[in-house]
Amino acid sequence: MKNRKLLPLILQVIYARHKARDMFVRLEKLNAERDSLEMEWGRLQLEQSYWSSHAFVERVANAKLQMNLPQTRDVRIVRQ
Repeated sequence: MKNRKLLPLILQVIYARHKARDMFVRLEKLNAERDSLEMEWGRLQLEQSYWSSHAFVERVANAKLQMNLPQTRDVRIVRQ
């Protein structure tokens, strides 16, 4: 008779442990995903700073667009 009263309690403990294990596994997966996303975010920030640097823009303008800084004698100041 005593065993019958304990059975629901035992099943609840087993279920709670199983759910706790499942939630821990999910938490670890989410932590790993967060770490991966943080690394990617850092990489993207570095890439953005590289692409927007003055030296890079000037190099692309020179190499691909054949753009150069004008000579001082070619510069005109226009005033309104």
